[in-house]
Amino acid sequence: MFYGSYTALITPFNQGNVDEEALRQLVNWQIDQGTQGLVPVGTTGESPTITEAEHKRIIEIVVEETAGRVPVIAGAGSNNPAEALVYAKTAERAGADGILCVAGYYNRPSQAGLYEHFKLIHDQTNIPIIIYNIPPRTIVDVQPQTMAQLAALPRITGVKDATMDLSRISRERSLIKRDFSYMSGEDITAVAYNALGGRGCISVTANVAPALCAAMQSACQNGDYQTALAIHERLMPLHLALFEEPSPSGIKYALSLTGICQDEVRLPILPASAATREKIEAALTQLSLI
Repeated sequence: MFYGSYTALITPFNQGNVDEEALRQLVNWQIDQGTQGLVPVGTTGESPTITEAEHKRIIEIVVEETAGRVPVIAGAGSNNPAEALVYAKTAERAGADGILCVAGYYNRPSQAGLYEHFKLIHDQTNIPIIIYNIPPRTIVDVQPQTMAQLAALPRITGVKDATMDLSRISRERSLIKRDFSYMSGEDITAVAYNALGGRGCISVTANVAPALCAAMQSACQNGDYQTALAIHERLMPLHLALFEEPSPSGIKYALSLTGICQDEVRLPILPASAATREKIEAALTQLSLI
C-alpha cells in the first residue's frame, strides 16, 4: 500500500527541452530529504503539454534514478482510454510501482463510463492503480459508490482525493471494506484528511519543502497531530503563495531559487508574476529554505 509524503514532481525544462540532469538531481534530493514516494508526469509535471516521447522518457528517468529506494507512481492520465493505456503500459514496462489515472475532462462521461474507463486500464495491465479524483479540473466527480465499485477490482489500490470535500473520505470509507490508500491531493487540507483516515498526501509543496512535508506526514502516521498541525501552520504561507497563480508556475519559481531547475514553464501556463514571486521568496525565507 502507498502511504506518507509523495511528491507530485515538476518536469524541469531548459530552453524548451526536458532537463534530464535537473530531473535526476531533483529525484535524489527528494529521497535524501525523506520523501516517501514520487509521482512524475501528473498535472504538476505539465503532462498536458509534454509530448508522448517526453512522457515516456520522464518515467524511465525517474524509475531509473530512484532505483527502488521509494515507490514511483507514474502519471498515466488521459480522457482517451486508449492513450491512458499506452502510458500505463509504458509505466509498467519501465518498472514503476503504480500509476495515477485521471479521466473525464472535456468528454464528461457518466459514472458508468468512468468505471469502464478505469476498468479497461485495470484489466489490460498488471500494475497497481491510484484513481485521481479532481472535479475542479475534470468537471466530473467519481462518486463514492463508483469509487467503492472500483475498489472491488484487485489492483485499484487507492485514491488521490482533490475533491475539496473533507466529508468525501468518510463516505468512501463507509463503503470500501478493504485496505485502501486514501491519499490527499490538496496540501492545505492534508492534515485534516489524514485525521479522517487518510494515509498521506501527493503534494505540490513537497517539491521545495520535502523534509517538512515528510515530517508532517510522519507525525500524522504516529498519531501526533499536535506536531503535524504545527508544521502545517508553518507551511501555510508557502502553500498559499505557491497557488496564487496556475500551477506549476509558483513551485517552479520556488525551485529555481534553490538552484535545482530553471524557472521555465510551457504555454498556456505563464511564469509567476512579480507579486507572487515576492510572496514565495518571503515564505521560503521564513522557513529557512533559501
